[in-house]
Amino acid sequence: MAVVNLEHIWKRFGETVAVQDFNLETNDGEFVVLVGPSGCGKSTMLRMIAGLEEISEGRMTIEGREVQHMPPKDRDIAMVFQNYALYPHMNVFQNIAFTLELRGVRKAEIKTQVEEAARILGIEHLLQRKPRELSGGQRQRVALGRAIVRHPQVFLLDEPLSNLDAKLRVGMRAEIAKLHRRLGVTSFYVTHDQVEALTMGQRIVVMRDGQVQQTSTPLDLYDNPVNKFVAGFIGNPAMNFLTAHFEAEARRLSGESFSFEVAPRLSEALSPYTDQQVCVGVRPEHIQAVRDGSETRASTLKGTVELVEPLGSVTEIQVNVGGTLITAQVDRNINPRTDDSIELSVDPAHVHLFDMSSEESLLAQQAAA
Repeated sequence: MAVVNLEHIWKRFGETVAVQDFNLETNDGEFVVLVGPSGCGKSTMLRMIAGLEEISEGRMTIEGREVQHMPPKDRDIAMVFQNYALYPHMNVFQNIAFTLELRGVRKAEIKTQVEEAARILGIEHLLQRKPRELSGGQRQRVALGRAIVRHPQVFLLDEPLSNLDAKLRVGMRAEIAKLHRRLGVTSFYVTHDQVEALTMGQRIVVMRDGQVQQTSTPLDLYDNPVNKFVAGFIGNPAMNFLTAHFEAEARRLSGESFSFEVAPRLSEALSPYTDQQVCVGVRPEHIQAVRDGSETRASTLKGTVELVEPLGSVTEIQVNVGGTLITAQVDRNINPRTDDSIELSVDPAHVHLFDMSSEESLLAQQAAA
């Protein structure tokens, strides 16, 4: 286990800046997820930690020891790649044992360590098979086993599940999470899948265009995004955004075909925006259909249903509200139909607000003031 400290890390490829001013200090044994869209710099950051890319500027320490100028083999780091990188001519035992053999570990010790890693990963019965005889999930376990036997201070995992089908990915997410709890090794996990990030990370670093947007726990990112990008990226289905006008006297946010009551927690944050436009964000699960005969709530949207997707426990619908398409998750018994007019209610307590120009959260601005 180890504390990894990354201070003002930059990566430049000529005139192109891939990572800029990245700062992070891990806790001992923490599982940190780097998440963001393709090209945001997350894999480049991981490769700099591994030593596969040089750091253009900044300082990196592991347990207080500066390592940015050390070669990869001296950093005591193990990395698991997206494509598994198994040797096709070797069986599973030989693939896992290979790095130990390079270090000159005695054969008896190699056998003990490989068998222990195989037992942890549940692949004892596969040790004599070649990679071509394994499924995708089994190959991924072998790649993990090769990292485990090194007993590194830090694990790096670069989109290790992206080649697996959806069902297998869910199972392997759970396996990797259990493995981390068992080993307690400080780990960095790179993914573009925000569901993986939310379900696996103890702390998540959201990146965009080489910059860190927000670093926090999964629930804090979900409940308190600092800007519109984080709000839209974290959460599935994604948050809905509408442009609204703030009417201070009426304490309402209004737009074409919708009107929101301003919750008390938003009043102070909205005070500088009297008679101005703001961006309103609402997650699909905080929107419900108003049933026939029920009392209309203080915060409503009216629109036309464009798509209905029954998902079993809920029904997901897309509704055109004043020219903006929004997604709502409604009760499965509502049964709306395409082209129906529908009225939706919004919980004012779960409304998010963003500045139209900076896209920063108004609540985050208020907290920082």
